[in-house]
Amino acid sequence: MSDIYISWSHYHQTIEHLVAKIYQSQWEFNQIVCLARGGLRVGDTLSRIFSKPLAILATSSYGDIKGQKQGNIKIAKSLTMTTDSLGSHVLLVDDLVDSGITIKESINWLQNNYGQEIKEVKTAVLWYKSCSIFEPDYYVDYLLDNPWIHQPFEIYEQINPSDLTNVYIDSQINLD
Repeated sequence: MSDIYISWSHYHQTIEHLVAKIYQSQWEFNQIVCLARGGLRVGDTLSRIFSKPLAILATSSYGDIKGQKQGNIKIAKSLTMTTDSLGSHVLLVDDLVDSGITIKESINWLQNNYGQEIKEVKTAVLWYKSCSIFEPDYYVDYLLDNPWIHQPFEIYEQINPSDLTNVYIDSQINLD
């Protein structure tokens, strides 16, 4: 298994590429649901570009110290949204499908909790790994092997508040 390192620039370009693919399909959706944490930035960007409401479903499946070991999936008890109801045509967004279990279980969760409102769910991710049991409707990169994708925001998983205090407060760096 190889590793792929993604820069902020490449990350944003990949999201924009995903936007183009969704737009080109001409599918009309009226709600975006992003899976937190990995899908938060993707969902936020799509919500802004498509001018559609964003809902957030918190999920977790990676554990261990490096956050690279997949365990049992945990899904929040409720969906966070600012609209009175969930849209009928939902675009479910995450950063990637690895095993495919998280996105598949999230669709089941949406159907079980909002099935009376939902007519159609489609999925969109940046990276689709060939080992996945689930094929997303929209994706940018299909990965034949199973690389670990190092996303640019992962650096914050190794930083603690005291590190930043040492840099920005103790040294009196002025950010203005």
